[in-house]
Amino acid sequence: MDNGAIDDVDRAILYALQADARNTSSGDIAERTGTSDSTVRKRIGRLESDGVIKGYSANVDYQRSGYPLRMLLYCTASIPERGELIPDILEIDGVVSVQELVTGEQNLLVTVVGESDNDITPVAQALLDMGVTVADEVLVRTHETTPFGRFDTEGRDDG
Repeated sequence: MDNGAIDDVDRAILYALQADARNTSSGDIAERTGTSDSTVRKRIGRLESDGVIKGYSANVDYQRSGYPLRMLLYCTASIPERGELIPDILEIDGVVSVQELVTGEQNLLVTVVGESDNDITPVAQALLDMGVTVADEVLVRTHETTPFGRFDTEGRDDG
């Protein structure tokens, strides 16, 4: 990985870890990529230290875990401060993610999880106290993810 370049082995590692990091061993990835187990472990370590892999987490079904309400709060913060506010917003109880948006008036997307509207109101108030305006709210029924397809070196047709 010269100068942060990602090659096909790195892509295959990223795809496999996105698909199922918990149940995929470095040996499994090595077999798919035609490399050794130690090469895969070294690549994973490098991807982690370079910040390409930022961490590992469980994909929680909040509804099944007793928190059926997932709200997207489209917010507006001052442009110079929006990125600096993210760590503080993540500290608010109920907030599970924050995305910084670079186009449009709403420039932060805050995802909040709770049991009822009573769990969302304090989050909105905390945002207001930080100088962030909640411009719109969207109730989410389902949320699914998939590995990024361009990391799938087996499924690509480079010819």
